[in-house]
Amino acid sequence: MRIATWNVNSIRTRLDRVLAFLERSGTDVLAIQETKCREDQFPVEAFSAAGYEVAVSGYHQWNGVALVSRVGLEDVAASFASQPTFGKPGTDPRVEARALGATCGGVRVWSLYVPHGRTLTDPHYTYKLAWLEALRADAASWLAEDAAAQVALLGDWNVVPLDTDVWDASAFAGHTHVSEPERAAFAAFVDAGYTEVTREHLPAAHTYTYWDYQQLAFPRDKGLRIDFAYASPALRDRVTGVQIDRDERRGKGASDHVPVVLDLA
Repeated sequence: MRIATWNVNSIRTRLDRVLAFLERSGTDVLAIQETKCREDQFPVEAFSAAGYEVAVSGYHQWNGVALVSRVGLEDVAASFASQPTFGKPGTDPRVEARALGATCGGVRVWSLYVPHGRTLTDPHYTYKLAWLEALRADAASWLAEDAAAQVALLGDWNVVPLDTDVWDASAFAGHTHVSEPERAAFAAFVDAGYTEVTREHLPAAHTYTYWDYQQLAFPRDKGLRIDFAYASPALRDRVTGVQIDRDERRGKGASDHVPVVLDLA
């Protein structure tokens, strides 16, 4: 079984590339982030024609997550139980379209788009830390209920865990993604019983998953590693390999992220 995660930065813009990736890679389940569309705008028919079931959470041109699967799609949840709300001043806070879970081929797969944080003094940063802690607590409870549960927490985590996960750590000093509270919130999933399997299988530096569109970041390899996969103990034992599909950052119409692919025994 092959599971992948990919921040596509607009599914309607990237549809042909995503369908081609699924066919070329033989991916069974794809967790998608930043769909940037309402649920009624998601191109369900195109995935159905390719043999995939679809679950979507999205309500405007920002955020949005989806799961597509050809090995089943059951017990869909449009958020995790403790997911915090967020809203601009003067608006009603709401649960954003940032987490979507479903059981696919016996694996509980979560497509996650962690809040960005914006700046260290922005309310969005506080929201980001609360969001990660709430997810950690819920994820820990899932294992407390069933230690043999196969759970995959996949997506764009918007955290750079190590200095080697960024082309120049000094360039990010004082900014989000590299702050100690964010890194601690990311690492806390290990204490909850999960293993970040992309690091386990691809430990080397310069295994970036994101390159900005500006200043020739990709040709200059000025990247970040921010797309990860935490696996429960039972699922970790099944992971036989991980790939970062760097080629998907090449060519016209590429997303600024690339797919991260997990192979399961």
